[in-house]
Amino acid sequence: MTQRLVGRVAVVTAAGQGIGRAVAERLVAEGAQVHASDINATALATLTGAETTTLDATDANAVADYFSSFEQVDIVVHAVGYVHQGTIEECSVDDWRRSVSITLDSAYHVLASAIPKMKANGGSIITIGSVASSIKGFPRRAAYGAAKGGVIGLTKAVAADYVSSGIRCNSVCPGTVASPSLEARIDELAAKLGSREEAHRSFISRQPAGRFGTAEEIAAICAFLASDEGAFITGQAINVDGGITI
Repeated sequence: MTQRLVGRVAVVTAAGQGIGRAVAERLVAEGAQVHASDINATALATLTGAETTTLDATDANAVADYFSSFEQVDIVVHAVGYVHQGTIEECSVDDWRRSVSITLDSAYHVLASAIPKMKANGGSIITIGSVASSIKGFPRRAAYGAAKGGVIGLTKAVAADYVSSGIRCNSVCPGTVASPSLEARIDELAAKLGSREEAHRSFISRQPAGRFGTAEEIAAICAFLASDEGAFITGQAINVDGGITI
């Protein structure tokens, strides 16, 4: 493991499990001082090597207070998101508002609070988007695709507004990644099909690479973008999807 991020302060949201956790662990391994947050205190408790805080990223005041405690912020990775499954007809007003609140509003709160801490010295902001919005639509992802599309739009706008301040802002857009949330979706399909093996095969059959991605593969891209090696990249939505958008 390289030590590309020694001396840098990183803030990672949704670090209790999945992609957020893998990112936090990778940034720790790269030498960063990592502050990790999640709404799930139990999941966060088992994360080692980082300063951890229970945080509801949809709470604007809580997010502002959290960032006010930092003297320096060099890296932000915002991984909060919620996957609603359904067409627009299957998406109630409450479903829509939940999707936007968790996925898009949280990104606004975090970036708006982080940028004032980064303007003096610059740094790297990375949002976790999705291929379900970056290049194509996917079935039964109406609210999710819209919310993640908003995250990508916000990312590009922030990149344009703050490039002269030395702040880079990019979105990493995963395809299907093995995670606790994916396992829950497989379980839901298994309940309908009566077989978990069949449900798993159904998910794998949609993957051109013949497998799911790993959270660690997404974390590696985030570490690159956070480092000086990614210093000339900003305003991009980078698909990491095993060929699903070819």
